[in-house]
Amino acid sequence: MSKSAKDTIVKEGQVIEALPSAMFRVQLDDGNEILGHLAGKMRLHYIKVLVGDRVVVEFSRYDDKRGRIIKRL
Repeated sequence: MSKSAKDTIVKEGQVIEALPSAMFRVQLDDGNEILGHLAGKMRLHYIKVLVGDRVVVEFSRYDDKRGRIIKRL
């Protein structure tokens, strides 16, 4: 079963805390605070994310408290 674009939600936010194992606490533009982990491509290409960075987070339709950081702005 392939994952389609309609199964994901994309939002922007700012990293407010760095946690162990490439996890980050992200404050979204709508005011929600979520837990995000780095996407595989970001780890593969050694893209660093620091506190204060603006990021794009991708969510599943089923869980809006955890997401995958797919881009650093």
